[in-house]
Amino acid sequence: MMTGVLGIVLALGIGVGCRLLDIPLPAPPKLTGALLVLAMTAGFLLGERLLG
Repeated sequence: MMTGVLGIVLALGIGVGCRLLDIPLPAPPKLTGALLVLAMTAGFLLGERLLG
């Protein structure tokens, strides 16, 4: 649980930092790319839960 919260906080921190420093966001610009990242994350978390 703590790892998930830490991941979300880190992701938000990177997003805010990129916005403040006017650096392009390190994420896919299209919806399909963002869904791919979401699916990979969900698969990783599901695999960790099932195998761990």
